[in-house]
Amino acid sequence: MENNKDINDWLAVTRSRNGKWWYCAFHNVTALVGAGVLGFPYAMSQLGWGPGITVLVLSWICTLYTAWQMIWMHEAESGKRFDRYHELGQYAFGEKLGLWIVVPQTLVVDIGTDIIYMITGGTSLKKAYQILCKDCQPIRTTYFIMMFAALQFFLSHLPSFNSIIGVSISATIMSICYSTIAWASSIHKGVLPDVQYDGRSSTTTGKVFDFFTGLGTIAFGYAAHNVLLEIQATVPSTPEKPSKKAMWKGMLVAYVVVGLCYFPVAIIGYWAFGNSVADNILMSLDKPHWLTAVANLFVVVHVTGSYQVFAVPVFDMMESYMVKRMNFKPTWYLRFISRNIYVALTMLVAIIFPFFGGLLSFLGALVFAPTSYFLPCIIWLKVYKPKRFGLHWWANWFCIVFGVLLMVLGSVGSLREIILQAKAYKLFS
Repeated sequence: MENNKDINDWLAVTRSRNGKWWYCAFHNVTALVGAGVLGFPYAMSQLGWGPGITVLVLSWICTLYTAWQMIWMHEAESGKRFDRYHELGQYAFGEKLGLWIVVPQTLVVDIGTDIIYMITGGTSLKKAYQILCKDCQPIRTTYFIMMFAALQFFLSHLPSFNSIIGVSISATIMSICYSTIAWASSIHKGVLPDVQYDGRSSTTTGKVFDFFTGLGTIAFGYAAHNVLLEIQATVPSTPEKPSKKAMWKGMLVAYVVVGLCYFPVAIIGYWAFGNSVADNILMSLDKPHWLTAVANLFVVVHVTGSYQVFAVPVFDMMESYMVKRMNFKPTWYLRFISRNIYVALTMLVAIIFPFFGGLLSFLGALVFAPTSYFLPCIIWLKVYKPKRFGLHWWANWFCIVFGVLLMVLGSVGSLREIILQAKAYKLFS
């Protein structure tokens, strides 16, 4: 027990427990608002006005409810804290089954998100470069992704969640700024002369698959549940002042910010550009040139923080496994080597598969929908066994059905889009 305590004092998630409620708010905004919001107008063009707004609102309500559930279950057992998603899964489903249910999904979410943020950081840097230096020599996207990765190599050696609070504060401010630029610039630009809202594809089959893809893109925007318990683990907890109070306060603030970022960007961006909107709204904004360049640089700062928020749980899991199972000593050079390898691998995959729109939707549907929409509900039903046909019973089953539909339909549509994008792609372009 003492040995485990010593290791927890070294691991990234549990190293520091002096976080404040506003730490939680900044970390959660950094995790939630990111590459996803930039793809929302594109998702609206695939879903249409009615279904698009409906899915946006239902996702906001459903994931706020499941966030509340996870915050409450952080201390589901008196005197014990479930500091990691898989620990809560083990409590609900058993030691082995809980690991197999939760760990593969959370790893795919964290690693997949970091790969997408590598792509986002690199493409946003490239866009800013093209705007600010129109007569300069063209540079491949590969090199911009490597530039973004260079910053992550440095930041990845900050030891814990609380040590990256400065990065999260900067990221939150940037997310509000570039979201505001996106919708305000869309209003300034006005509706395109020949704007259309009748779907991106001309065939019925294409419209159906586009609809499925849009569902996955929306699901990606609500992916923070994967790091929720890890963020709550940084907050001190006593019987008189449990961590759930501070965490819930921070989560409410975060979701207000999320709403202020998501809904205007999605609705106004689609209103201005219609079916012609790019899969990253900033790519559709050309004027004023300097403002579009600044917005892209804001995105780079934000996804820098977002990458770290999703990387910390992976670092924690890797280092825990190497120390507890492989008997490595918890040293600085173990951390240095393992974290550098992780950043290098996410960079390499981002360079090889830079399909922003398709990856956004595919990962959103396949693994973000389960971890954010319905896995918390299944755990809640298992742990608390609410009264059948009561309010919580109905709420849980609604979120489960809604989440499963997002997962299945979104995965099918986005996989098709990745295949279509891959046909025109050249390696290391």
